[in-house]
Amino acid sequence: MTKRRAFLKSAGAVGVAGLIAGCSGGSSGGGSTESDGETDTATATQTATPAAGMTFGGDDTVNFGISPSVPQEDLEVQYAPFMDHIGSYLRENHDVPEGLAVEGTVGSNYSAIIQSLGQGTTDIAETGPFAAALGVKTGNAEIILQRYGYGSWEYTSIIATPNDSDITELSDLSGKTVAFSDRLSTSGCLYPLYSMSTQGGLDVGELPEGNGSQAEFDARFAGGHVGSYTLLEQGQVDAAAMGGFVRDTSTGPAPEDWQEVATTLHEDNGLPRAPLVVSPELSDEAKTALQQSILEGPDSIYYGQDGEDGTDDDLWFGDVREASQDRYQSVIDVANELGVGTDIFE
Repeated sequence: MTKRRAFLKSAGAVGVAGLIAGCSGGSSGGGSTESDGETDTATATQTATPAAGMTFGGDDTVNFGISPSVPQEDLEVQYAPFMDHIGSYLRENHDVPEGLAVEGTVGSNYSAIIQSLGQGTTDIAETGPFAAALGVKTGNAEIILQRYGYGSWEYTSIIATPNDSDITELSDLSGKTVAFSDRLSTSGCLYPLYSMSTQGGLDVGELPEGNGSQAEFDARFAGGHVGSYTLLEQGQVDAAAMGGFVRDTSTGPAPEDWQEVATTLHEDNGLPRAPLVVSPELSDEAKTALQQSILEGPDSIYYGQDGEDGTDDDLWFGDVREASQDRYQSVIDVANELGVGTDIFE
């Protein structure tokens, strides 16, 4: 396959944690600059000036972007305690506007979330690994945390077919209709396309960019992982790509219901679980405050609105750890192999 453009350099951008660590040592080392007394005095005076209160997006609200990975009706009850904690932590530990609130907004797709971060209308967001890495590339996002869920820091991408399908290998998808969850989905698009190309020998054309007219199959984008499965269940597509959690958990159908409908055609393992990202428009202080608010959160912030562990409104993840772009290098490498670039936002 001819590579269309480089996606991200292997070195990776420095995450917020690294940025703060670098800044903290800046005054005691590094290169020197010539200055006179007036410059030194001005610098000292500027440093002594009290900092203005921390703001987010220029208003009194922390705007939390949520990607359409699960049905929208479930998101409010799942994320309510999580967002409430961020707000209370910021009010108790930082100089923020009185009455600071945290409000969640579900984006129409991953691209909408990433671009709103770059515009400063979203302050922090949960999104997929590929979308986050592309957000870093385009200067629209910074990765601060990785999430832990279903017993692992890694997850699975699958391509499924109906139980009665005569498709038995990836090459059989030539000329077929295949559902993908979202153009910027790691498990629901990027890895499936890569496997169809490298292992199935299929021409994926310009996908995940473009309209797919050059691909050897007909691509349909469902707008979410469960949506991709639904198209398969309804018989509208011959195969569907999605995160393995749709098959293995009750996020979509119950596992026993899945078995009544679908068969796993292909599976990719070891994908790094999804990150949390912040807007580059925020101050370093605000980025770090958001990061620490989640790192220091109690277990109950993951239990959903009923406050009980192990019930239907729990978040899919139950822990976080500091992260930067480097943790997602494997995703970046796959994107580079497909030649994905920033044109995907156009």
